Formats: sequence, C-alpha cells, structure tokens
Amino acid sequence: MILEEELGQILKENNLTISTAESCTGGLVSSRLTDVSGSSDYIKLNFVTYANEAKNSVLGVNWDILNNYGAVSEECSQAMAEGLSKITNADVVICTTGIAGPTGGTVDKPVGLMFASVKYKGIITVKEIRLPQYYSRIKMKQRFSDEALKLAISVLKNNRIA
Repeated sequence: MILEEELGQILKENNLTISTAESCTGGLVSSRLTDVSGSSDYIKLNFVTYANEAKNSVLGVNWDILNNYGAVSEECSQAMAEGLSKITNADVVICTTGIAGPTGGTVDKPVGLMFASVKYKGIITVKEIRLPQYYSRIKMKQRFSDEALKLAISVLKNNRIA
C-alpha cells in the first residue's frame, strides 16, 4: 500500500482529521493526501507556508525562532506544528521545512536537510532527515514527502491507533 493510502486508511478507520503546513515540500504532502479517494472525510485544512512571513503570519511562528534558529530548524518545525494545531484543531498535523536545493544550504544546514513534525494527542514529534545533496529538487521533494508521511504513520501506530 502506498504511504498516503495507508495514512488515509488509519485516519478514516479511527475517525481522525489531519492538516498540513508545508515549506520545502511545496504542498506535495497535501497533494498526495488528496490523491486518495474519500480524503475529504479526514482532511481539514492545508497550507503552503513557504516564506518566513507566512510561517509567522499564518502559523504564528515567532520571529525570535526564525531569526535565532532559522526556518530550517527543529524549533521552527515544532512551532509550525503548534501553530497549525491551534488554527485547525485537527487530530493530526504534519509540517515540513527544509532545503530542497539544488542551490542554497550551508555547512551546518546543507541541501537535503529537512525537519518534519507531527503533532498527535498533544505531543509533537520532530524528525531530522538528511538526503544526498545530489538529488534533483523534484526527487528531494518526493523523498521529503515520503519521510513526512512515514513519520505520521509511525506516530499513529506507536500511539496504538492502528
């Protein structure tokens, strides 16, 4: 079963809702979730918050976090999840922030770095993902979205939902 179908099945079987806020994946997680027939039963509201201004104005990510840690950080991903949860009141939220390349990045934050966060039952789980820098931007986004969906599935299964 493909990831978005597996996640959709878990959500539907457990009467759970989901929302997403994406940066580096540019809406791909949302797109994949909506590829599943019947997804309107569990999707509440999805955002692409690509710019720092959007992370701040839409999700309420504090400028101190963006200025001190950067948009590509565990702290930002966690704040995105907290903000999205408050806005949508979804049972599950997924957020992504990272550097898909091929340009950009630094020694500390190279191309291929992403932080995915999932909030469920009041707990935010953040995972750092590092992919090879030579991946194309499209492949990077695809793999980033895979990792975000896998994280959501894992969080739900580890909380004995599925």
